[in-house]
Amino acid sequence: MSVLPEIPQPTPVSQKAGVLLFLCGLMVFSIFDASSKYLLETYPAPFLNVMRYGTVALIAIAILIRHGVPRLRAVPHRQLLIARGIALGTVGTCFMTALIWMPLAEATAIYFTSPLIVIVLSRWFLQEHVGLLKWLAVLAGFGGMLLIIRPGNDLPALGTVLMIIAAVSFSIFQLLTRKLADKVPSHIQYGYTAFICLLITGLPAPFFLPDPWPDWKDFLFILSLGISNGAGHLLLIAAFQRVAASTLAPLNYCQLLIAVAFSTILFNQPPDTLAMAGIGLIMATGVFLALPTRKTLQETRQKRLKDRQ
Repeated sequence: MSVLPEIPQPTPVSQKAGVLLFLCGLMVFSIFDASSKYLLETYPAPFLNVMRYGTVALIAIAILIRHGVPRLRAVPHRQLLIARGIALGTVGTCFMTALIWMPLAEATAIYFTSPLIVIVLSRWFLQEHVGLLKWLAVLAGFGGMLLIIRPGNDLPALGTVLMIIAAVSFSIFQLLTRKLADKVPSHIQYGYTAFICLLITGLPAPFFLPDPWPDWKDFLFILSLGISNGAGHLLLIAAFQRVAASTLAPLNYCQLLIAVAFSTILFNQPPDTLAMAGIGLIMATGVFLALPTRKTLQETRQKRLKDRQ
């Protein structure tokens, strides 16, 4: 939910620990998605979402108490914080609902076009220059998405639209996170987002109560998923404290590979050949865009030399 400043000159031990934490976080999110798809066969999406964000909100309260509870209404950049929370709440609502109909692999692949959408929107959100190579990579990535959602692939239209909305919303969430990174402490960003997501998902929940109501085993399972979701975000934060974001970014696509494996093994929904080609294209362009450019590497070296002086 938040981005923390990177620690300069990390030690090899902290780098290895950061990468391990990051991969653990991705695995947690993959298990959460697969478990959610399984639970959606029995329980309504709004109910699962409100349980999820209710748990995340409790974690946020604990974090805020630890750092000293601020006056949330007095926090600067409130409008951006609210917009950031609405964006992530939209992601959670659309993603969870789309999983009712969508195969896990294709759904995750469409969701992973969000880094491409970030490139497109960054020109307007952050006034960042986008070079020709990046534009070509974005077009190639969107070509990969078209291979997945092509006519004849039998993907449900409503689920596909909801997943595209989730990808766009997550892109906006990332851009707002970058905009707020140096302006608002991460624990306040986390708290604001958790409470807004709980509000968004809580509004429709009373109209979609489960029938039958979960027994104690299912209830504990659902509760554990909410805890794991919050823990996954904390694992990512811990990873970003130890390792540069540019190093971790390409590893994000491990989650897409895990989703393909889970979709095939657990749900017997393997992507077909063209869909796999599309997934591969999205991964390749995403990794290309995530790798640091020569200019970025030079700026990093100059910064490190300055820090040493």
